[in-house]
Amino acid sequence: MPVLFVGHGSPMNAIQDNAWSRGFASLSKGIPTPAAILAVSAHWYLDGTFVTANARPRTIHDFGGFPPELYRISYPAPGSPALAERVTDLLPTARPSDTWGLDHGTWSVLLRMFPLAQIPVVQLSIDRRLEPTDHAALGRALAPLRDEGVLILGSGNATHNLPDAFARMRSGQTATPDWAQHFDSAVADLTQRHDTNALAALWPDSPNARHCHPTPDHFLPLVYACAAADADDTVSFPITGFDMGSLSMRAVRFG
Repeated sequence: MPVLFVGHGSPMNAIQDNAWSRGFASLSKGIPTPAAILAVSAHWYLDGTFVTANARPRTIHDFGGFPPELYRISYPAPGSPALAERVTDLLPTARPSDTWGLDHGTWSVLLRMFPLAQIPVVQLSIDRRLEPTDHAALGRALAPLRDEGVLILGSGNATHNLPDAFARMRSGQTATPDWAQHFDSAVADLTQRHDTNALAALWPDSPNARHCHPTPDHFLPLVYACAAADADDTVSFPITGFDMGSLSMRAVRFG
């Protein structure tokens, strides 16, 4: 099974017809129907590594100030307690949880990829106490799931500085700044080279890293995806470009 990283961007992509939502829909092409999906979303970022064990995970609207129709979205995919248990076997530090569900980092992408919501979905949290190299080790440990028909999906953004993006949108200055271009190019280069260690090292000490990611929550799902990939996987970028000037919407497919 391939591994995917997707720049999910604004929740509005779930209800708008735009280049990003059409790009999400195209991601399922050429992928065998997964037995299940394991999503690592930027929006479940807390102390600890947890995995959703709900049989029927709820749709979480983890945002504010958007149109009412966005809050009416439901993505009623089943969960998979069996996959949750398998994840805890592979990651001894992971614990099952029934307090979370599917947040918009997961469902805003999957409702375009798999609109029938028939494929079981499990989410893995991101432990904010760990270093990027620790997250890479967790991603590598998840790799056997690929041979079991599980699609590993990282959902974040290759660059994610919302205050900057909102300021550009308000001012109408939506040209992409050099710092975002350079970081996004580094992501492209290192993922093509399968250099997970160098990728993980981009944050926080590379030039402009903290400008591109004031916090690493949207960067770390990319580390998981790259780490779960194999050195022989073909790397492609089915979606590229920037939203609101500095928000990279790059998607990476491994395999």
